[in-house]
Amino acid sequence: MKKLFRLFTRSDNNTPAYDRYFDQFNQASNSAGVNVTVQTAESISAVYAAVAAISESVGSLPLDVYRRTDDGRDKARTHPLYPLLHDAPNDWQTALEFREQLQRHVLLRGNGYARIRWNGAGRVQALEPIHPDAVQILRSSASERLIYEFTDRHGKLQRLTADEMLHIRYHTEDGILGRSPIQVARDTVGLALAERTHGERMFANGTKLSGVIETQPGTTKQQAGEIRESWAAGQGGVSNHGKTAVLPQGAIFKTVSMTLEDSEWIEARRLSVEEVARLFRVPPVLIGDLREANYSNAVELARYFVVHTLRRHLVAWEQAINSTLLGTGFFAEHNVEGLLRGDSVTRAEFYQRGIEDGWLLRSEVRRMENLPTVEGIDDVQAPAPQDAPAPGKDAGAKDQNPGSAPKGNTGEEA
Repeated sequence: MKKLFRLFTRSDNNTPAYDRYFDQFNQASNSAGVNVTVQTAESISAVYAAVAAISESVGSLPLDVYRRTDDGRDKARTHPLYPLLHDAPNDWQTALEFREQLQRHVLLRGNGYARIRWNGAGRVQALEPIHPDAVQILRSSASERLIYEFTDRHGKLQRLTADEMLHIRYHTEDGILGRSPIQVARDTVGLALAERTHGERMFANGTKLSGVIETQPGTTKQQAGEIRESWAAGQGGVSNHGKTAVLPQGAIFKTVSMTLEDSEWIEARRLSVEEVARLFRVPPVLIGDLREANYSNAVELARYFVVHTLRRHLVAWEQAINSTLLGTGFFAEHNVEGLLRGDSVTRAEFYQRGIEDGWLLRSEVRRMENLPTVEGIDDVQAPAPQDAPAPGKDAGAKDQNPGSAPKGNTGEEA
C-alpha cells in the first residue's frame, strides 16, 4: 500500500500556499565579540573532536536491514535497501562516508538531508546527501505536508515531497527543523573562540608580561621610549624568544611573578574543553582531556559513550529509515555489540554462564564474536557438572554398602 501511494498519489509540491522554514543560524549576532558560525565553531579543536567522535562512530557501526519472522528476525540481504546502507548508497560514496557526512551535518547544523531516488517499480535505488545550507522546508497550508526546496548543483530549483527526502533532526523545537548544540549554546562556543584569539594575539605580539625594566633616576621620556623600542625590536615576538637582551648602563630587568597560569587563561581553556564535551554529551577523554582517564575505567567509558551519547543518534537514524524507506515487516538496526563488549575474561565468563544455564547457544556466541558458523555446534553435549551422576546411572540409586569394596577386589574368591 505504501508503494502504491508513492507511485500514484504523490502530493502537489507546486502549491503557492505554504509556510517557509529555514535555518537562521548564520544570521545571528556575534557572541563574546567574535563571529560564531559553523566554520568558526568547527575550528575549535574540542568541537571538531566531539563531532568526529560521534560521526565516525555512527558511520562505522554496522547498519543492517532485518525481516521480522515468527521466530524473531533475519537479515534481509536481498532487500534493495540493504546494499545502500551496508555498502554504497550512491555512485561516489561508501556507506561509511555517507553516514558520517550526514551525521556531521546533524551535529553542526541540526539537520541531515539525503535525497531518495526511487525507480519505476517503487524501489529505492540511491541516497544522495544534500547540504543543509541549501535546503528550505515548506509546509503546505492545505495538506500540512512538508516540501523540501533546494537548488541543485546545476542551479535549478528543486522541490521534493517528504517521501523523497531522508531527514534526520537533532533537538527540534518546532518539529520541522532541528537545532545543533553550537546553535543553542552560541555563547559557550563564542567564549572558547575569544579565549583562543586572546592567546594567539598574546603569543604573536609577545605581550606576556614576564618582567619590567628599571632605569636610573633622571631618565628622560625620550630615553625611556628608545629603551622600549629597542627591547620590543630585540625581544618581542615568538621569533625573538630566547635571545640575549642588552640593557643600557644602569638599567635593571626585574621579573614579574604574573604568568599565564596566574591569569587563569590555561584553566579557562580547560573549562572550554569540558563545556564542549558537555554540549555534545561526550566523555572528555574522547576529545583529548586525559586528566580523568585510566585503564580501569576504559570499558565503562565506552559503555557510557554508547548508552548516553550514541544511542539517541542511532535511534534517530533507525526511525527515519524505517518510516521513510521501509515498509511493514522490515526494519533497520545498528549492531553495537562490538562497542559494548567488555574484556575477554568478562565475556568468556558471561558466555559460559549463558550456555550452562541454557539461555544462550554456542552458535549465538560465535555470531556475537563475529566468528564463522560451525555446523552442529549446538548439538554438542555440554560437560556435566562435577557432582552430576555419570550417564546411564540413576541419580537416586545409592550404594547400599558404601563402605564395602567392589566385588572382585577383596582378595577373596567369589
